[in-house]
Amino acid sequence: MPEQMCRVSDEIELCYETFGDPLKPTALLVMGLATQMIGWPEEFCEELAARGFYVVRFDNRDVGRSTHVKGRPPKPLELLTRSSKPARYRLSDMADDTSGLLRELGVGPAHVIGASMGGMIAQTLAARHPEDVLSLTSIMSTTGNRWKGQPALRLYPMFLRRPAEGREQSIERIMKVFEAIGSRGLPKDMDLIRDMAERSYDRDRDPRGPGRQLAAVTASGDRTEELKRIKAPTLVIHGTDDRLVRPSGGRATAAAIPGAELLNIKGMGHDLPRAAWTRMIAAIAENARRAGDKPAREAA
Repeated sequence: MPEQMCRVSDEIELCYETFGDPLKPTALLVMGLATQMIGWPEEFCEELAARGFYVVRFDNRDVGRSTHVKGRPPKPLELLTRSSKPARYRLSDMADDTSGLLRELGVGPAHVIGASMGGMIAQTLAARHPEDVLSLTSIMSTTGNRWKGQPALRLYPMFLRRPAEGREQSIERIMKVFEAIGSRGLPKDMDLIRDMAERSYDRDRDPRGPGRQLAAVTASGDRTEELKRIKAPTLVIHGTDDRLVRPSGGRATAAAIPGAELLNIKGMGHDLPRAAWTRMIAAIAENARRAGDKPAREAA
């Protein structure tokens, strides 16, 4: 289905897209920092839909075609000191956006699948809006504990550089980022990454939005205690070769959420390599089955 817009609050409108049969259980895909919904490849969404899900992907606030809020991004020193001063919102606000999308579309509760910062949003949704979440899958994410899942030191300059200017420079920067953080032990589809980079630039040219998202992550702090409240069946997926959110972040997430299962994928970095899709989608479907059979929604 073509991209559509949904107003989820007085201030926020989200851009979304769907795949599959709307009478099937919803699989809601929540993407990560500075990454638009097209970071979930269409083929991935279609394969998930083929497993019996109604797949919804969307742009978080401050990226893509969703609402961009006002406010400056954090300064480098504020990032290094983890200052909450520049934050205009928190992960809890982004979880509220997500809950609002499910409510306004009438497709909840859902099997919620989040990657990186999207995993943090999905975790927060499951903890604060348990009625919205049938099952939770947290991919390459962490708890906010400053001693767990921290990036390799050599990656920090990526966060501190000024945004690239111009289409080609922006695309090349994204390519370099994925070269640095992507899978080393599994094949990389650089054509797929370039296509995403090109489409991302054409959909959104606000260089300040990702900084505001990063400020929200920092300001939300350590969420470990909150994660202990999650009741939904939970799957944690993490790559053994992740250099942006190191594997200790996945282990901490699985340890914090009661009954969570941890799936380590050898050679996977901080990306969604095609070679891992079959295993990931099978595990997501199995985790959804742990939630039990739910009645199908009636057609609107």
